[in-house]
Order: sequence, then C-alpha cells, then structure tokens
Amino acid sequence: MSVTRQVFPVLTYSNVVLLVPVFLVTDLLRYKPVIVLQGLTYVATFLLLLVGSGVHSAQLALFIYSIAMAADVAYFSYIYTVVHASYYQRVTSYVRAAILLGYAVGGLLAQLLVSLGGVSLYCLAVITLISVSAALITTFFLPMPKTSLFLHGAYPAQQGSPPDEGGAHDSESQDFWVKSAAAAEHVGRMLTSVLVDCKKCYSSAALLFFCIWAATGRCGFYQVTGYVQLLWVHIQPHNFTAYNGGVDAIGTLSGAAATVAVGHVSLEWSVWAELILGGFTLLIAGALFLMDLTDNIWISYACCVLFKTLYMQLATVCTFQIAKALNRRRYALVFGVNSFAGAVLQSVLTAVVINTRSLQLTITSQFFIYASYFAALSLLFTVRAEHPRAYLSRWYSPCPDVKGRD
Repeated sequence: MSVTRQVFPVLTYSNVVLLVPVFLVTDLLRYKPVIVLQGLTYVATFLLLLVGSGVHSAQLALFIYSIAMAADVAYFSYIYTVVHASYYQRVTSYVRAAILLGYAVGGLLAQLLVSLGGVSLYCLAVITLISVSAALITTFFLPMPKTSLFLHGAYPAQQGSPPDEGGAHDSESQDFWVKSAAAAEHVGRMLTSVLVDCKKCYSSAALLFFCIWAATGRCGFYQVTGYVQLLWVHIQPHNFTAYNGGVDAIGTLSGAAATVAVGHVSLEWSVWAELILGGFTLLIAGALFLMDLTDNIWISYACCVLFKTLYMQLATVCTFQIAKALNRRRYALVFGVNSFAGAVLQSVLTAVVINTRSLQLTITSQFFIYASYFAALSLLFTVRAEHPRAYLSRWYSPCPDVKGRD
C-alpha cells in the first residue's frame, strides 16, 4: 500500500510542477543542455534504484525521473530546430517509431531474460543503467541548434569594447547584469508570445475539443499503465506466469501498427473524427471495466493490449487533427500545453483516487473509477458528434493567423 500511496504519486506531482519551468529553461538554453540533463537524470534514477532502499529512496528516484519526463519537450523541440521544415513529417515518424520499437524490444528482451534465462530484476536494472548511460554519451555529440523554436534568434547579448585592466572588475559586474537583464527580457517575450499563441490556437471550439481529448486521454493512459502492474499482482499474487513485460511489448507493437494504419485510412475525418473518438473511447472504457471485474490474468492481459492499441490509435487521430490546424512553429507549444493540462488533471485524479485517506480505495476500485472516467469522456464526444453532418457546414478553420505562415 505504501507503493500505491507514497511512491507512485511522487512522479505525478513532480511532473506537473516541473513541466513549465523546464519548458521555459529549454528554450533559453537552446535544448541541448536540457537533453544532456535528461540523460543524467535517467542514469541517476537507475543508480538510486540499484543502490538505494526504502520508501524515501524510491520517492527520490521517481522525483529525478520526473525531471527526465519533463525534459521530453526539449528532445522533441530540438529535432525540429536542426532539420528543415520539409522533413518534419518524416523525422517525426522516425522518432515515434524508434520510441515504440525501443519500448517493444525492451519489454520482449526483459521477458525472455526473466522467463527463459532466470535473470533477476536487479540484473535487468543493471542492463537498463548501461543502456541509458550509452544514451547519455550520445547527447554530448549532438550539434547545438542556432535558433529557438519559439523565438527566432538568440536573446540579445550586448557586447562592448574590451575593458582595460583597471576596470575589469566593474566591467565584468556590469556585463553580468546586462546578460541577466537580456535573459529576463527573453523570458518575458517568450511568455507573451506563448499567451498570444495560446489564445489564437484555442479559439477554435473543434480544435479545443481535440485538445481536451489529448489531455484527458493522456491523463487516463498514464494512470492505467502506471498502476496496472499492481492490478495484476492482485489478480495473481504469486505471479507464476510473469508475462507482464511481454504483454507490454505486444501492446506497444499493436499500438504502433494501429498508429500506422490510421495514417492510411481514407475517411472524411472532419465529419467522423469526433464520433470515432467517442465510440472507440467507449471500447476503452469497456476493456477497463472487464479488467476490473475479471479474476483471469489472461483476460486482463488481453484487455490491457486492447487498451493500449486503442489509445495510441485515438491519440494519433487527435494529433493530426490538431496539427493540420496549426503552423508548424506552434506544434510544440500546443502539444506542450496539452501535456501540461493532462499532467495537472492526472495530479488531481491521483490526489482524489489514491491519496484521499477517507476513501482508502482498493486497486480494483481504482480501475472502476478509471473505466468510469473514460466512459464519461466517451459520452462527451458521442453527444457532441450525435449529428456529424452538421459539421460539414461549420467545421473549424485553422487557428486565426496561425496556419499558413511559417
């Protein structure tokens, strides 16, 4: 119970606190230093898991891991700064495929090592530490981007003539304050730009609803995947099969296949997208209800695979429906805001469902709430899309003054 109420929630709360400051510092430092920091935090996390013990050590490890999660915005934004806009779609597909393939290979390798080789979880952590250490080394060889994704060009660095020896100290002190003022001005301009862009982008009601699904779906997905292991321990306490890693790998691969399939479906998305979101979200809710009610581990495994597949498919639908209404320069902004909104909602859900002492919910009760959560989300989109033909005459136009100007 201490794992559920004292350890796992640290990741949720820390992530929501760190997202905004990391986002701002990322732009100011030109991405690469934050990517290096992300590699360092991954290494530190698994070092703590290997050498630490007790609840406080686990909490610290998850806090450090939350820094790595918040720094994801630096990694994805960095990619768009070092390639030409004509390669955005191709690069994005490569990156997403690499991430999903990494998850799948890691899950399958772990499953084979545990099931066939009798490898301990400690050894798996050592292998992971070696992997993230190799990733950290590669970050030092990344080229430093010359421009910002949100504010083009570096913030103004005022440079004067070389100081004489007598005034070196005063000149250095003045230079420090000049640079500090320039950095503060840069942050101020960026905040103003972010607020103006957000107002423009979220002024479209239809786009806003896709962003709502992206944020709420992200919240539900991380809640389910974060606590599903505890549900499986409840269903099968002695864990004779221990196929959790293989199930995670299969769910990731099937989700990747579903994501690719969505890209080749010929459909009038402007008419049917919201109805599809509502209908398939209802299937997600059904899978979670079945996971909550069943005592069969294999049924629970199958429902988890279905859940991950449907979520990744619907997340892809939301992504390209949002992206087609945005200027490329606003992608990271809108997706970052959606991620932040999802993290805030996740922290609220965690506080209510897990950390409320008066409730003391069991893991099955938690999954009943998660299933009800997706059912309510399905109802929202199903009702909104009750008459899809009506959207033909009022389908949203791209964000005002956003799309069409790179």
